[in-house]
Amino acid sequence: MTGIDYSQKIPNNVDLASDKKLQRALERWQPDYIEWWKEAGPTDFNTKDVYLRTAISVDRDGWAQFGYVKMPDYRWGIFLTPYEGERKIGFGDHFGEDAWMQVPGEYRNWLRRLIVTQADTEPASVEQQRLLAHTAPSLYDMRNLFQVNVEEGRHLWAMVYLLHTYFGKDGREEASELLDRRSGNPDHPRILTTFNEPCEDWLAFFCFTMFTDRDGKFQLLSLAESAFDPLARTCRFMLTEEAHHMFVGQTGMARIIKRTCEVMNEHPDEDVQKYGAIPLELIQRYIYFWASSSLDLFGAEVSSNSANFFSSGLKGRAYEDKYEEHLAQDQFYVMERWKDGALVNEEVPMRNAMNEVLRDAYIKDSEKGIEYWNRECEKADVEFRFEYPHRRFHRTIGEFAGSFFDPEGVAIDEATWNTRQSEWLPTEADKAYVKSLMQKVTEPGRFAGWIAPPLRGINSQPIEFEYVRL
Repeated sequence: MTGIDYSQKIPNNVDLASDKKLQRALERWQPDYIEWWKEAGPTDFNTKDVYLRTAISVDRDGWAQFGYVKMPDYRWGIFLTPYEGERKIGFGDHFGEDAWMQVPGEYRNWLRRLIVTQADTEPASVEQQRLLAHTAPSLYDMRNLFQVNVEEGRHLWAMVYLLHTYFGKDGREEASELLDRRSGNPDHPRILTTFNEPCEDWLAFFCFTMFTDRDGKFQLLSLAESAFDPLARTCRFMLTEEAHHMFVGQTGMARIIKRTCEVMNEHPDEDVQKYGAIPLELIQRYIYFWASSSLDLFGAEVSSNSANFFSSGLKGRAYEDKYEEHLAQDQFYVMERWKDGALVNEEVPMRNAMNEVLRDAYIKDSEKGIEYWNRECEKADVEFRFEYPHRRFHRTIGEFAGSFFDPEGVAIDEATWNTRQSEWLPTEADKAYVKSLMQKVTEPGRFAGWIAPPLRGINSQPIEFEYVRL
């Protein structure tokens, strides 16, 4: 492992110059990436100077520097964290063996599938968010959007490096395909459904970065345990940046809620929409939608794939070292199954329930964010409380897909769902109202009327700092 070589056409910390074949392959992919960014990335802002954080090392302290950068010139640089000596496999049938530096032939297809699925989410989110800068509520928020975008681009590069380095011709073809798919394209969509959902306003963006990027956190945590050491090392550093994406979502939502509560207190018993704020009930409907959609990303509750990935050592549990045992061979997970219109408890072999184990950890983490938002209501002396939906609500994958449940998880019939879904999920009128508020604010230090300013600026800068030079 070397330091970051910024003199290369492709900045890197893996001594790319020593492998001419790999270097040429990535240099052939690079122009297509740049074209993809121009076509599908943030529109009309590629010539602007943005106050971005650029990773310069993988150390805990001083790992990033801040400065004005044009997004197409953003220098990613880090593909892997340093090799730290022999590492042992921490789970599954290969527990205790040496971690793999190369791809085992018997697991090649499974491993490629995992990497491609994760890689596909990175450009997808950029595509979903490409128009949002035109309605940014402040320069502070615009800059945060662009920071998320360039880091998703860096994550794509990290995964493409793995595909090119370890999967030969198949990997190169998969890397090209990553730039051919498009979020929401009916003929060539992204792999996972949530990444094809429209993200057309900033309330949706903050929900996405809160819930969907949190799924990314837990997927990366499980892949960071992988027996394939290059994948584990790639994901560990991606987690460092993913934390900022979730911060953007959690604090962005809190600022919207804070502003609505302020309007409610200023104009009691009146409709906050008269004053350009977003009703708390409408915010709740957005939460229900994006939270339930993100729950689908973990896959089916009972899964032979999850068992195969765990047993082979390809994908572990989040925070695997916190478990007392690491084989999960003779253990069972008691889960609710939906059979013949009734809920029944059933013991499932633990390895087949690994998707649900990961979903459990995700839900627990997401509920902390809900409590964070409820504290904004408490501070404003507003009685409203936000809720996280039951895992059975509005599911399109797994046990509960095709059946109907309310946000508390109570089974209902289709007629009741059709009657009441407008209480639980955003309506077209909701979306139209939110979009009507989305007017770009570009004066430094000013914020749209539907969102409160942040508590502090970025990197010790004042809130009124010119985060994007327009």
